[in-house]
Amino acid sequence: MNARIARTGRDGRDGREFRTGIPQVDFLITFLSARVERARSGELDRGASAVEWVIISAVVVAIVGVVAAIINAALSEGANKVGDCIKGADAGKTC
Repeated sequence: MNARIARTGRDGRDGREFRTGIPQVDFLITFLSARVERARSGELDRGASAVEWVIISAVVVAIVGVVAAIINAALSEGANKVGDCIKGADAGKTC
């Protein structure tokens, strides 16, 4: 394996470039070094923000579900009262 380290410094990084002459290995090294740089830069904080949005969305959905259940129960109770009133309707009675 003919590995060499070229110190160019023109790419904005620390000036180290590792080449093996095998394109797949060079790609893997470049990919992994980019991932390491991204992790060090703090760019992964976006994931924490996404988790926060998921939690907020889940809370909102839960609140909407509870309100919907309360409204459904109230409407069912009212419908049952009206149904009972209609069943026992008499010309001289009011509910």
